[in-house]
Amino acid sequence: MKNGVMMQYFEWNLPNDGNLWKQLKDDAKHLHEIGITAVWIPPAYKADEQQDEGYATYDLYDLGEFEQNNTVRTKYGTKQELKEMIEELHRYKISVYLDTVMNHKSEGDYTEKFMVKEVDPKDRTKELGDAFEIQGWTGYQFKGRSGKYSGFKWHWYHFSGVGFDDAKKRSGVFKIMGENKDWSSGVDDENGNYDFLLGNDIDLNHPEVIKELNSWGLWVSEELNLDGMRLDAIKHMKDQFVKQFVETIRAKRGKDFYAVGEYWSGDRKKLENYLEVVDNTVDLFDVPLHYNLWEASQKGKDYDMQTLFDNALFISHPEEAVTFVDNHDSQAGSSLESQIQDWFKPLAYGLILLMKDGYPCLFYGDYYKIKDKESPHRLIIDIILKARCQYAYGEQTNYFDHPCTVGFVRMGDKEHADSGLAFLISNDEDGDKKMNVGKDRKGETWIDITGSIEQTVVIDENGDGLFLVKGRNLSIWAKG
Repeated sequence: MKNGVMMQYFEWNLPNDGNLWKQLKDDAKHLHEIGITAVWIPPAYKADEQQDEGYATYDLYDLGEFEQNNTVRTKYGTKQELKEMIEELHRYKISVYLDTVMNHKSEGDYTEKFMVKEVDPKDRTKELGDAFEIQGWTGYQFKGRSGKYSGFKWHWYHFSGVGFDDAKKRSGVFKIMGENKDWSSGVDDENGNYDFLLGNDIDLNHPEVIKELNSWGLWVSEELNLDGMRLDAIKHMKDQFVKQFVETIRAKRGKDFYAVGEYWSGDRKKLENYLEVVDNTVDLFDVPLHYNLWEASQKGKDYDMQTLFDNALFISHPEEAVTFVDNHDSQAGSSLESQIQDWFKPLAYGLILLMKDGYPCLFYGDYYKIKDKESPHRLIIDIILKARCQYAYGEQTNYFDHPCTVGFVRMGDKEHADSGLAFLISNDEDGDKKMNVGKDRKGETWIDITGSIEQTVVIDENGDGLFLVKGRNLSIWAKG
């Protein structure tokens, strides 16, 4: 994955027109040309309704093939269109990662009665009374599929909790009672135990469930010829289930089958602990870095840029951190809203796309559009992506020695002619910084390839250059 770039090819507000798979197929050549090497696609299976983004999962085996929940296609298209899209991406050497939702299912085909105990939503280890019977939408028949690919039928005992009592039309957090029933261990300790997130919470301790999900993971990765998965909501899932799930797929698909987990926490220690307990079987999104970027965009000149990388996962785990600026969870209007302000977004993308460490992920909404609003950042992101392909190689030296103007140098390597760059950002006034690009660059003339600064820089006999950056902007310097 040397200098690879992942792209998250969706955002929350895509239209329910069934065109995403066709659009992505048509976009494959362009994505290859700008340096995208992998695409993270949204949940591709049948949800509770056609317009759902895919996270309210209904049938994991229905990839837009069967008449279920009043539709054949998903929000994004049909199974045939999905497979054709993946084949086209593969022609351009672009890997495909499926968004995989195994924490919960949405309401089923029919209700069942079972015993529960209600728990405190803010402390799920605290029971609020004795066990009682409720009615939940936990029965799944998948009549439209008629047992094709899997004959497994879900029932109440395959779940550990539900969020709604249909008999009394009442919401809550209801822990299901029964033999070997409890919340999973190996989950985040927020709210006492954060196993339950929403809907019908899948019991990842149940042997039938583990077998079925493993079978599905193998089936879908083979059926679609996937290169990897993005694992949704893993802070709510038993960590050892996640570990064995990924290992099961790699045993069949090969050790290079990629996996990145969404563990949404700004606490680096929690992420590091998770990586340790799952033996680094998955990468993790660098949420702490995202929050640093968000805070920097909020505070402007009052943010100390020297602290921009503090607590970031890529500092301690450069090979396991997926760096990102924004995604569907952080964008405006989402449950974890923390959208980076527009003025800072180019600076943030310059950082994650040009620095040595981390596996950068570009967000569809930042490159294309959110709803009908075109992104203002596409041109500068194209420039940064081109700089990554041409110049962002070799060791990195950081110059985080000023509260407003910081940057780094990439020294380049022998495999890429004239590679190496100097990168600067400022959150206040125009700035400059003396940075060393190597004595072997003596006498070279460097230019700012963003076009922001017209002056050139001549590298002196020591390999130093005085590089400039405009206020609240970025500059990328390379040999002219």
